[in-house]
Amino acid sequence: MRELKSIEEKILDRTLYLIGKTGSVNVSVRAIVHEAGVNIGAINYYFGTKENMLNHVKQFYVENTMSTIAYLEDETMNDEDKLVSYGCEIMEYCIRFPGVSALIKDAQARMETDEMSRKIIQALSRMYSKLDEVLQRYLQEGNSQFEMKKMIYISSIVYPTERYSPSSETYGYLDTESKRREYIRMLVKLIYKQ
Repeated sequence: MRELKSIEEKILDRTLYLIGKTGSVNVSVRAIVHEAGVNIGAINYYFGTKENMLNHVKQFYVENTMSTIAYLEDETMNDEDKLVSYGCEIMEYCIRFPGVSALIKDAQARMETDEMSRKIIQALSRMYSKLDEVLQRYLQEGNSQFEMKKMIYISSIVYPTERYSPSSETYGYLDTESKRREYIRMLVKLIYKQ
C-alpha cells in the first residue's frame, strides 16, 4: 500500500476512508477537512473542486489496487506465499478503508460516463485475473470447485474486516500483520485441502 508523503495524500487517504465509512462517495468537504485535519483552503489549493478531488481519490485507489498485484507477480515467492502476502495486503487495505466497496459500486454505476471509474474497473479486472491465475495454479481444481474456493478465499479476507474492531474479541485478533498472515496462511491451506 502506498505511504502518505504529503498533505494532498493525507486528504485523499481520509476521503477514501470516509467514503468507506459512510458507504457513499457523497462525502461533504467539511467532513473531509475535519477528518484530514486541514482547512478548507487546502482542498481548494490542491484540487480546485470537489469533483477533481474525487478523481484524485479514484486514482489513489487505482494505484493502491495495482500495488497489490505485485505480490501475485513476485516470481521469488511460491504460489502459497503469493496468496498469503496478497491476502494480507487486501485485509490491511480493507481495515484502513472500511467498506471501500462503496467506491467500487459507484465506479460500476459510472463506468460508461466517467474515465476514472472505468480505470477502477479495469484495475480490479486485472487484479482478479492475476488472482485467478495464481489461485488456479495453486489449487489445481476444476471450474466449479475453483469458483467456490475463490469465493471462500475472498470472503474470508473481506468479511472479518467489515466486522473489525481492535476491541472485538473475535476480530481484534487480526490487529497485527503477523496475526493476519497466520490467519490467511491457515485459510490458504484449508482451501487447498478441501
